[in-house]
Amino acid sequence: MRAEFKDIHAAADYMGPGAIEVQQYQTEITDIVRRRGVFGQRIKQVPATGHPSRFFEETGIPSPTAAAGFVDPRNIVAPVVTPTRVERSVPLKALVAQLNYNLFDLELGQQQSQFAYLQAKDLADTVDGVMRAHDVALWNGNDTSLSTPTTNQYFGAAAQIAAGGNSVTVGVNDSIVDALKSTIAQMVANSSYAVRPTAIYANPVLLDLIDREMKSAFNVVLNTRAIEAGVTVKTLSTQAGEIPLIPEWTLSYTGTPGSGSAVLPAYIVTEDLIEYHWLTDPSPRVFQLGTPGSLASQHVVVKFGGLVVKGANYAHYQVLVDR
Repeated sequence: MRAEFKDIHAAADYMGPGAIEVQQYQTEITDIVRRRGVFGQRIKQVPATGHPSRFFEETGIPSPTAAAGFVDPRNIVAPVVTPTRVERSVPLKALVAQLNYNLFDLELGQQQSQFAYLQAKDLADTVDGVMRAHDVALWNGNDTSLSTPTTNQYFGAAAQIAAGGNSVTVGVNDSIVDALKSTIAQMVANSSYAVRPTAIYANPVLLDLIDREMKSAFNVVLNTRAIEAGVTVKTLSTQAGEIPLIPEWTLSYTGTPGSGSAVLPAYIVTEDLIEYHWLTDPSPRVFQLGTPGSLASQHVVVKFGGLVVKGANYAHYQVLVDR
């Protein structure tokens, strides 16, 4: 084996009389990477009852019909009534990620003292990465059933609402605002359920189209409202009150808006009826594994839970906007 010597110029930026300039870096890493979505932080977090997590839903109160309920007061014959309840369930899913630290690289970094915080940052970023995947799947998970799961992902809220059957399409030349307002009015007018939608989620591009429509048609600027610490959104006046228009980057759209073939979805939801059923802890947990022969330090991030959109066929609505 023959030893080789390298020229110091390969590592130095400049060498001259009284000066050797070597590469240095800022100790802070520029980081504005997208992490969490809003939806997962606003829905209910409840402990799971088991696997699957089960609950009951009442679909009707014990009430007589008008024909059977009103009788001759001198000849009372009471109709028999019963409440209507159905059993529901949501399967729990597992979301995991593993991060390995090489012992040599860790000790080299400590001795250089340039990025002393990097180990902690990478672990925190891995947790954030799990939550990002969680937030994306809350809307877009590709499972197709709560009762008979078909994939390892969540049954996404968008698919659950669409499967509920409440969907309306807004034509290319139709008003988006009018469609949203009339849809909410129909939901509130439901004679069987006391529906009160609480939010409209859509991609920021669609919300911008709503803003432009309000400005061009009515010369009106939408009101604003704080929904989370540091998060302020526009609101739309409806028959259910001022409904926040929440930008959700996880909700994608197809085509190019303005081409006539783009489809941008919006979801009118009753957030109190959307639940995430968690096992052990609603937040991801970090487990450090034993050190293997490679001396790598291994950490596994785990999150167990499942999403259910209760009342998907009456308390929520999908609005597909063609533009």
